[in-house]
Amino acid sequence: MISFTEAQLVGWITPLLWPFLRTLAIFTAMPVLSSRAVPTRARVALAALIAFAAQPSLPPMPVVPLDSALAVMLVLQQVLIGISIGFAVRVVFAAVEFAGELIGLQMGLNFAGFFDPVTASQGTATSRFLGTTVSWLFVVINGHLVVIAALGQSFTGFPVGPEPFAFLRAALPHRWGAEIFSTGLWIAMPLVAMLFFVNVVLGLISRVAPQMNVFSIGFPITLGLGLVGMFLTLPLMEQPFLTAMDRVLAGLK
Repeated sequence: MISFTEAQLVGWITPLLWPFLRTLAIFTAMPVLSSRAVPTRARVALAALIAFAAQPSLPPMPVVPLDSALAVMLVLQQVLIGISIGFAVRVVFAAVEFAGELIGLQMGLNFAGFFDPVTASQGTATSRFLGTTVSWLFVVINGHLVVIAALGQSFTGFPVGPEPFAFLRAALPHRWGAEIFSTGLWIAMPLVAMLFFVNVVLGLISRVAPQMNVFSIGFPITLGLGLVGMFLTLPLMEQPFLTAMDRVLAGLK
């Protein structure tokens, strides 16, 4: 007859429980995997698989009784760290979508807003196009593996401990909001500058030839040049995306 004590059971469960909770929190907040198209069971199963496979590379985990107050604090810590890592990746996606908002504003397409049922949010055509493109790019360049690597290194930089808010004091995630605007402006600046130059030229034409209806020809010109500019800059999207993701994840390792 096989028998085991409660201490042995806790010793088997806790090394898997803390990585599982942190991984599941990441998948809950991270783009792509957190969408409604991914079933909850798939996220839970994938988190359990990663927690089990990462055991050899993780530092020793504390064995804590699951009915103690310390266990509640450890659960809170894993959830906070996991959500913060997922939120860091979402900041990069938000920066790209913000760049799409700026480009659409210059192209005159921001009036074409629609409701996205996948993200349950309001968006514009250019913003959703760049958001979908960067989602494909995230999978193609193995961005999910970069996040999993950051997850493994986070157990070294922020080990499992009884102080859940020590991570927030060290990582300062509230500063990541500035990353949205700086990275978004960095990505959108070439197209914004080009469309600004086009608008300046159209303004000069309206002054030189007042009989020409600039409003009737300005919209198709800015729209056409904006679409051509987006098509030409899409191959260059990989480098700023990787740079921004490395920058936000660097403080979590």
